[in-house]
Amino acid sequence: MLNIIHHGGAVGVTGSCHQLILSSEHSLLVDCGLFQGEDEAQDSFQQLQIEFDISTVKALIITHVHIDHVGRLPYLLAAGFKGPIICSVPSAVLLPLVIEDALKIGFTRNAQLIERFQAQLASQIVSVPYGKWHNVVEKSGEGGITTRVKLKRAGHILGSSYVEVAHQDASGEKERVVFSGDLGAPYAPLLPAPQSPYGCEQLVLESTYGDRLHPNRRNRRAMLKKAIEQALTNGGTVMVPAFSIGRTQELLYELEGIIFEASAKSKPSRWKALEIIVDSPLAARFTQVYRQLKPYWDNEAQRRLRSGRHPLNFENLYTVESHEAHEQTVAYLAKTGRPAVVIAASGMCAGGRIMNYLKAMLGDERHQVLFVGYQGTGTPGRAIQQYGPQGGWVEIDGQRFDIKAGVTTISGYSAHADQKNLLNFVKRMRRWPHTIRLVHGEQAARIALKDELESLYKRKGKEVRVVIEA
Repeated sequence: MLNIIHHGGAVGVTGSCHQLILSSEHSLLVDCGLFQGEDEAQDSFQQLQIEFDISTVKALIITHVHIDHVGRLPYLLAAGFKGPIICSVPSAVLLPLVIEDALKIGFTRNAQLIERFQAQLASQIVSVPYGKWHNVVEKSGEGGITTRVKLKRAGHILGSSYVEVAHQDASGEKERVVFSGDLGAPYAPLLPAPQSPYGCEQLVLESTYGDRLHPNRRNRRAMLKKAIEQALTNGGTVMVPAFSIGRTQELLYELEGIIFEASAKSKPSRWKALEIIVDSPLAARFTQVYRQLKPYWDNEAQRRLRSGRHPLNFENLYTVESHEAHEQTVAYLAKTGRPAVVIAASGMCAGGRIMNYLKAMLGDERHQVLFVGYQGTGTPGRAIQQYGPQGGWVEIDGQRFDIKAGVTTISGYSAHADQKNLLNFVKRMRRWPHTIRLVHGEQAARIALKDELESLYKRKGKEVRVVIEA
């Protein structure tokens, strides 16, 4: 059985990085992500360093371009990695944008250095179409090994993939390993749901929501509409912390649908007055790229386009680019109480423009914070989510802010599969894995999913080893 070494993401929800050992001379790296929230060490710079041996790494495979899966890539290249960076076609378009932003925030603002780094990155990216095998190791002759990888749609964000690795060792013995990356929930806006692979011997499975179930799409959409209607009634702003890529575009798609239907049924003026504001230059750029990658949208989105609607570029949608315009928007909304929905990064309220909205509006009951994604332990987002409904407070930049604004969580908009979806990913394989390694989840979520997986196998009379890293 092939050995897997975890360099992140095995005991938390961020920092995903997994090394598949193929032989003494060959290995593959799946993702190379940044640690965030409680996963981030006191000496975060030390944690960024690539301190494991990369001399055997023949390729880096990117499951998707979220920062907790690609954020350490600059440090990997700085450590001397010159091999191919394999990803899906949409991810190849999105990755340079993500890395440019990561470089500016945590590495350097020197334009020449960034340009040089981006040129190196471009020379190493190898985009692979979904469903096509790609050779990464081919050593012929006696003692030779062959390793191929295939990317399949994961339904998490545009371009997201799970990875199938087919390996044949020197003795001719074969093994298949699947890395789930982050799996999406079915019926996510814009994206087709993931389909399970035929089977594998080992599965590295995410477990973010391994201990809970999401409400269905109709329910979550009704909750989103209710939050907006409250903003219209209160004369307040709905603040939505969201990652620049993935969640922002899915929300815009859903909001376009709600506004379209509401305008048709009621007085259009009420809804036409509602501004949907994307206050993130990066999110605006990603939304533009999402529009360019329409062929990768799901059938529902394609039907909407054919009917003449523009789900990511509609009349109520405004984008805020400059920092000056951002400050003006915060002040204007806090003062006037004009109904608006503001989508801004970061998704866990751990920095970014959303922080200025929170500082200005958390103390005013007209406004609302709407969480649509996972809030990591130790992040301000988790504190607002936990203490806000009790009338508590949160510390932001060393200052205490009382939470009088409403706080709503809609877990159904999570881009992650829930417990049932994760079990179905295994259940729908024709050949079930004998070993499942649970990663990318808090301890309680991993334990709950482990119990459910073992029960599933027991009911079917099959044996499994479910591994949770200590």
